Amino acid sequence: MTDNQNIIPLDMERIPQHIAIIMDGNGRWATERGKERSYGHQAGVESVRRITSECTRLGVKYLTLYTFSTENWNRPADEVAALMGLVLTALEDELFMKNDVRFQVIGDIDRLPEEVQKKLQETIDHTADNKAMTMVIALSYSSRWEITKAVKEISTLVAEGKAKADDINEDFISKHLVTSFMPDPDLLIRTGGELRISNYLLWQIAYSELYFCDTYWPDFAEADLHKAIASYQSRQRRFGKTEEQVEQEKN
Repeated sequence: MTDNQNIIPLDMERIPQHIAIIMDGNGRWATERGKERSYGHQAGVESVRRITSECTRLGVKYLTLYTFSTENWNRPADEVAALMGLVLTALEDELFMKNDVRFQVIGDIDRLPEEVQKKLQETIDHTADNKAMTMVIALSYSSRWEITKAVKEISTLVAEGKAKADDINEDFISKHLVTSFMPDPDLLIRTGGELRISNYLLWQIAYSELYFCDTYWPDFAEADLHKAIASYQSRQRRFGKTEEQVEQEKN
């Protein structure tokens, strides 16, 4: 863990319950060191381990990591193969069992290699009774894929007479998204210096607090996580209300 002197004090009563992260910068981190991009992805796995452990320690209940987007299938075949191999090696029992972490996955899983699908399901089953935190990886995922999938499902229900157009509201749509088992993110973090969302949880982050940093994901440590949470805690979440309304509700 990072030296305590570098850790920002946090209000433990206001820890975000769901943190979503866009883990960006692995490839650039490796390139700047004269290495293959896959080297950066390997280093990124170590960041996943330490941030998962720290989130559990802090009391975060859901951690969702953008691991591989549907658009990433367009990357060079050797890089895709390396990423799939990393998924297999990263799903270690020790990470989940030591930290009492339940594992889940969201995305178009049918597109993944069979051995990866099998490993994912084994990890889901093996960690099903863990309770401290749920770690979710978004794998072969994009919001446009997810929303399109939900629209098709809802259209089928209406066509079959199992639902009416008047039944469709925000809650109805949310229940047909692949994230229906968890709350929306309180905080979205993106590493690597880019200032965009990249087709990630677009419906779910409607009122999430956003935090961007220049740190590449392999260098993202506990102190960086604390900075993001401290920034979150410094903000007033209004959800469309005025500052005065929020203050009145507190009283």
